[in-house]
Amino acid sequence: MAGFLSILKRIYLSIYNWTVFAGWVQVLYFALKALKESGHTVVYDAVERPLQLAQTAAVMEILHGLVGLVRSPVTATLPQIGSRLFVTWGVLWSFPETRTHLLVSSLVISWSITEIIRYSFFGMKEALGFTPSWLLWLRYSTFLILYPTGITSEVGLIYTALPYIKASEKYCIRMPNKWNFSFDYFYASIIALGIYVPGSPHMYRYMLGQRKKALSKSKTA
Repeated sequence: MAGFLSILKRIYLSIYNWTVFAGWVQVLYFALKALKESGHTVVYDAVERPLQLAQTAAVMEILHGLVGLVRSPVTATLPQIGSRLFVTWGVLWSFPETRTHLLVSSLVISWSITEIIRYSFFGMKEALGFTPSWLLWLRYSTFLILYPTGITSEVGLIYTALPYIKASEKYCIRMPNKWNFSFDYFYASIIALGIYVPGSPHMYRYMLGQRKKALSKSKTA
């Protein structure tokens, strides 16, 4: 029974990883095509739906960690996925004024290259039981450049959205109300920006540690 469940788990994770991989390939293709043909102002319109689907699918990774399907700690997965969902839905989808910014292009390209490598790495690992050394190196090395470019784009887009968030008062809850509760999306966004200050270096150091561990294992294997 345990063997059957293990096979079932590998089949599921393989399908999941390769499906999301295909989504990110689509995002990168549409982004590069739009950049080449029309410029950065139309990149978001070209990638909107596949970007939303591929990024939202990452919520499953939190569930995978919670139920023990994967060994990735939820404490590392949750902040990264949460921040990306906030930018995808809470900024780009919610405030169309941000969509033509140049940072959308750097964001989408950084995210998609990172995820194409990551999902193909785990997809191959689940489907075949191994990954080639070049893919292992890419998985644990490309973040050295792509993480800073992705984080800079995220922070820049949240900052760009702040005046529109403040003017629109979207998602705000004002007093008085029957819940006796108030919420200001503008200040919540500022808090989110503030979290990047300690959070980004911490995550980068964590990934450096993972890189050292993974590449040292590959040398001794």
